[in-house]
Order: sequence, then C-alpha cells, then structure tokens
Amino acid sequence: MSAPRTRHSFAGPLDFESGLVELGHGSGGRAMAQLIEELFATAFRNPWLDQRNDQACLELPPGRIAMTTDSYVVSPLFFPGGDIGSLAVHGTVNDLAMAGAWPLHLSAGFILEAGFPLADLKRIVASMAAAARAANVTIVTGDTKVVERGKGDGVFINTTGIGVIPDGVQLSGDRARPGDLILLSGSIGDHGVAVMSQRAGLEFETTLQSDSAALHELVAAMVAAAPGLRCLRDPTRGGLATTLNEIAVQSGVGIVLREAAIPIKPGVAAACELLGLDPLYVANEGKLVAICPPEDAERALAAMRPHPLAAAAAVIGTVREDPHHFVTMETTFGGNRLVDWLSGEQLPRIC
Repeated sequence: MSAPRTRHSFAGPLDFESGLVELGHGSGGRAMAQLIEELFATAFRNPWLDQRNDQACLELPPGRIAMTTDSYVVSPLFFPGGDIGSLAVHGTVNDLAMAGAWPLHLSAGFILEAGFPLADLKRIVASMAAAARAANVTIVTGDTKVVERGKGDGVFINTTGIGVIPDGVQLSGDRARPGDLILLSGSIGDHGVAVMSQRAGLEFETTLQSDSAALHELVAAMVAAAPGLRCLRDPTRGGLATTLNEIAVQSGVGIVLREAAIPIKPGVAAACELLGLDPLYVANEGKLVAICPPEDAERALAAMRPHPLAAAAAVIGTVREDPHHFVTMETTFGGNRLVDWLSGEQLPRIC
C-alpha cells in the first residue's frame, strides 16, 4: 500500500460501481494516493496505518515472536464461504496459531491487474477488513502494485503476520514421538471442493462452503487444556496427506491413519469421486491436525469439541517407529495402503 504521508484533495471520488483499476493506481502518484485513501486506509483504519509511514513501528507483549508470510492466488476470487480477502487473513492467522502464537498484526501487499473492476476490489478489501476485525488483528502496513492487462489474474495478495508465543509453549513439526495420537479438528476437503465448484469448466451443484476460518482461539483453548501438545498444523495445500508426510519426515517417524475415523462430508466424497480426486489431498483452510501423547488426547478433545470449529474433532491415527517415515492408512476394507506425497497438482490455485 505504501500509504501517502499526507491526506490529499481529489477532483472527485473513485467510481466503485463501474470503475476499473488503472496503471496509474500503482504509479506512486495522485491516482495511487486516492486509491489508498478511499479504499485501503478507510477499510483497514487503525492507529499504526493512520501514521502514513512506510513502515509500522510496533510495541509487542513479552514472549517469543512468531512471523509468517504467504501469498494468495486462489481462482476464482470469490467462492462459497469466502473470497481471497478473508482467505488471506485466515491463512496467515492460522500459520501463526500453529506455533501457539496469538496473532497481532498483518501486512497486506496487493498486486492488481489493470482493468480489474474497482467494485470487486472494494468487495475483497471489505471482506479482508471484516476478517481481520473478527480475528482481532490489525493490518498495519502494506503495498500496492499494478501490472498491465494480461500480466496478472485480477488480484494477488501477499501477507506477513506477526504474533507472540506465550512462555512455555513449544509446538513444532519435529516433536512427534512413537505412541503419540493424531487428532483432526473436523471434516476434510470442504475448502477445496467449494472452490472447485465455482471454477470454470468444473461447475457442479453442491451446498458445501469453504471452511476458511481463524483458528487461534481454538488453539489457545487446546494449549491451555493439554500442555503436552507436541505439534499443530493446518492441512492447507496438499491436504491432510501432505501435512502428515511433512511431519513424519521432520520427526523421523511413521504415521498410521484409520480411514473410518477421518470425517469427510458426503458432498466432499461425492465431488471427489466425480472428479477423480482423493479427499486426503484436497486443501483445507479452517482445520488443524494436532499430535500429542495419549494422556493429553482426551483433554485436548474436551477443549476442542465445544468450539464451533471443532465439533467433529476425532482421533484419526497414531505415530509409530518407522525408519522409512511412511504414512499408511488402515482402510475401511481391512487392508493397508501407502498415503504418499502429492505428486504434481490435483488442481491448481486452491489457496
């Protein structure tokens, strides 16, 4: 965004009904200042952004600092249950939360394509602002760039987030140990199927909505109830299968899943069967995987299930010794199969 240092007087307000993004909106001049003032600064208003500096100078509470960055290129930009704006906030908040951090501040960088409707941009920014308010985080700095027509895809968003990890909280993907249990907060594949249902060439009827949501309050409840938690992860790109393969390699262990224990909504299962996809690899944006010792599992589940984002929380597998670091699954038919890394892309641009 690179907010203007002073307020400007403009000839007339931007046309948010029929106007389009122009190259001048990223030029650093009057048009860019007007876009920032009338859209971004208005929607994201807070004391840090209002200082109109090229950076935000922040005072943080005691604790270790967690920092993350991500870029969002979802297609389509709007989907059942969310859009690229709310997704950018939720995804960044959740990456911080998986370290046990309480998210505090975000940056937002927008890469806009010339010709993109200002009405759609305003809708995205409003959704992003609402998601940030709901998560009690502030967007304190940012940047805006505009590329020529045909050299972008409407809008891409980059975010960076910072948060604070309380003393005594230590969560990491290298801490899983043989005998630990694997918990899942709810059904998998909802986000990916909701996005795919709106994609050109793949439209199909479904009542499913994206599970995109901020998980930090759920994580705080879990950490308080089960201090023995070893690892948290949100299974986004690559889905549950890829996330568990990452943890297995990081920790030098194997993982065994129970297919019957993994919650999958009928609509997700039907859509995946129609499209030839495995729901274990479909993206999620509001679910988490937790790994903890058996003695902490019931306490963690007791903290999760009253929360609206984890009512269907379940134990779905165990950690075991395995020098090959394989993830396998006991199928509903009584057999076993390898749950390997995702090879290539099932479908691009889910997040």
